[in-house]
Amino acid sequence: MTAEEVVNEGHIAIEGEDITPKKDGGVLKLVKKEGAGAELPMTGDKVFVHYVGTLLDGTPFDSSRDRGEKFSFELGKGQVIKAWDIGVATMKIGEICQLICKPEYAYGAAGSPPKIPPNATLVFQVELFEFRGEDITEDEDGGIIRRIITKGEGYTKPNEGASVEVCLEGRHEDRVFDERELKFEVGDGESLGLPPGVEKALQSMEQGEEALFTIKPKYGFGTAGSENFNIPPGATLQYKITLKAFEKAKESWEMNSIEKLEQSAIVKEKGTQYFKEGKYKQAAVQYKRIVSWLEHESSLQGEEEEKAKALRLAAHLNLAMCYLKLQDPNPALENCDKALELNANNEKALFRRGEALVVMKEFDRARADFQHVAQLYPANKAAKSQILLCQKHIKEQHEKDKRLYANMFQKFAERDAKEAAEQEKKPNGSVMEIDENGAQEQTAA
Repeated sequence: MTAEEVVNEGHIAIEGEDITPKKDGGVLKLVKKEGAGAELPMTGDKVFVHYVGTLLDGTPFDSSRDRGEKFSFELGKGQVIKAWDIGVATMKIGEICQLICKPEYAYGAAGSPPKIPPNATLVFQVELFEFRGEDITEDEDGGIIRRIITKGEGYTKPNEGASVEVCLEGRHEDRVFDERELKFEVGDGESLGLPPGVEKALQSMEQGEEALFTIKPKYGFGTAGSENFNIPPGATLQYKITLKAFEKAKESWEMNSIEKLEQSAIVKEKGTQYFKEGKYKQAAVQYKRIVSWLEHESSLQGEEEEKAKALRLAAHLNLAMCYLKLQDPNPALENCDKALELNANNEKALFRRGEALVVMKEFDRARADFQHVAQLYPANKAAKSQILLCQKHIKEQHEKDKRLYANMFQKFAERDAKEAAEQEKKPNGSVMEIDENGAQEQTAA
């Protein structure tokens, strides 16, 4: 049906352009007020609208304007009736339109009692105020915003370790700095020059999806930038990514105990190779997978149980070393504690915990760990050196505290002496005070 075709039914003229993909007349749109610009909202965008809904006879059944609050939803996600997902996707900012929605694109044969009867054709007047991309970060900090160009198929998405085949284009301002087709495992992206945000983006995508991602510096190349791509520090990036194909890595629950052991041994070697190449973040990703697979595995017995324990211990020790290299002492400390739960006198765990505590300036605790190492492993000369270093830091701190307190007490003494001198200068006699009635009365000082 075209905009010129008009059929009167009840009190509202059914007119407008058929905007359904099937061209079956299920959603007719009539523009009441033109919008601004050329950009339209995309699948996944959060849109903000006002609407008034009526039946064909003009009976109102819902209005966001009456509530005084705009209505928002994620476009194309099935959060609203089909007619809305279709209709709002054709609107520009500031546009007001009328949507006439047949039952199969609204509430169907069931209706929505008590206000919407079965098989009802509905009329909506909709005004679009704003739309913005979907925030896909865990903390919803606006660091990675997605706008879907072409929706993918299915519901599964790549996970950590998944094999992916992608086509990507990276832009900074108006310059294309990266344009490639790649096959790799999620977790290996940094070795290919991809910022962390790209791998996070991939884990939100469906097969066949094409999407635009705006990536803030935190998830991009950070404060360092990228010399290889000539990206300055603190740059916001735009990536157009097509996920052509992927194969998910097996989740923990999909593997039996033997598979977990086998895969853990494989990723341990992979992590060690990354570590040798100085790629500490990628190495940490591999070691974390071992922990996730084996930490709660309780079905192993005998030799297999010992293998699992050894792999877990190695994973925690190596994670601690990765985080020390990355100057991140807190997770290093946590992984040392986990390793010591498995082996209370482990030399590397005690030593690395001491190193983490030194970075955190907790020199007393660090010295205790190094002393424990020296006691258990007398040949460890590095521990003895660290004990001396900790003692030096502790002594320096004591001297600093001593000077601080000495100055503080001196200031207190000078203040007290000053107050005493001022008190002595005051003449004996009387002072004037105010009674409850506001009258002045004399009392002794």
